[in-house]
Amino acid sequence: MAPTSDDLALVPCTSSRRRFLTAGIAGGAVLGLGGLLTACGSSGGSGGSTPGGAGATPDQKSVKQGGDDYATVIEKMKGFGTDAAPGVYPRTVRHAMGETVIPAKPVRVVVLDTGELDNVVSLGLQPVGVVHTDASKTMPSYLKDQAGSPAAVGTINSLNLEAIAALKPDLILGSQLRAQDQYAQLSKIAPTVFSLRPGYPWKQNFLLNASAFGLQAEAQAQLDAYQAAATAIGAGLGGKRPTITPLRFMPGRTRLYAELSFIGTILTDVPLPQPKIEQVKELAVEVSPEQIDKADADWVFYGVYGSPSSTNQDAVLGGALWKTLGAVKSGQARPVSDETWFLGLGVMAANAVLADLKGFVAPGS
Repeated sequence: MAPTSDDLALVPCTSSRRRFLTAGIAGGAVLGLGGLLTACGSSGGSGGSTPGGAGATPDQKSVKQGGDDYATVIEKMKGFGTDAAPGVYPRTVRHAMGETVIPAKPVRVVVLDTGELDNVVSLGLQPVGVVHTDASKTMPSYLKDQAGSPAAVGTINSLNLEAIAALKPDLILGSQLRAQDQYAQLSKIAPTVFSLRPGYPWKQNFLLNASAFGLQAEAQAQLDAYQAAATAIGAGLGGKRPTITPLRFMPGRTRLYAELSFIGTILTDVPLPQPKIEQVKELAVEVSPEQIDKADADWVFYGVYGSPSSTNQDAVLGGALWKTLGAVKSGQARPVSDETWFLGLGVMAANAVLADLKGFVAPGS
């Protein structure tokens, strides 16, 4: 299950976004012509069913709904949460859509995205309802043993409000970017708390979700443990820090994930550098099959959203240009789990990514 991801497609085509695209092309073909058309076009390309609607990738709906700037989302979330002490109810939680009063500690929770699912399970809770991605109608395997057997209530981009209501939840967790249009209806079903967006602000989203249960201290302890593990990997590498490219094959597009993505934050926390093309304050940059040489790094970790046959993965991996990459020649281009590296959006997925990085990049640390 999950958004796409991270998340989301490229940010909405604001004037600042257009400046980035122009600068990227001038400075090194960050996006091909197809990427430009998709990033600033009107309908088809960044989202969905594959998530998002008409088409192409798991992020389309998010692009259409965008609004906040990636680079300022964490600043905007600083006032979110609650002043209530642990165990005190009713409590008021401030979030992306205003304030929500939660009358008692929630026990029947519906989650509307992969990050919220990871967050709830990380806190030792089992949701009663979940949404899935369009690419997979099953629970993520890394959470399956701990998440229980929640009922399916639609997909990330197509909520089934009747199914949600039938579960009689006492809390609904989601994001403004995904489900702003359904917020009023959801709030009539149960107290609803929305983050601004999934993905990049995953740590702040975890703390926000935890505030509904009075478990902020537990969430912070898990984040601290995650950071300690990330720092230990970096320390084990000493001064030798290989460059990392997170590459993702999706229907209609191929992405190199950048600094303001879930995986980008993990690489920053180690820290592990990314090639210059990925050192941008964006979710990702897109490349065509003819530009796959821009994915070059000491290590290339690639995932695929949904069925490989719906993407250009096989064509790229079987192509002559792929074989010229240094990471491919050295055996350091490896497939990774899409559901943790790109869709997990929570601390349990982040810890799984750290385990992968340690095993590949720093096995002796």
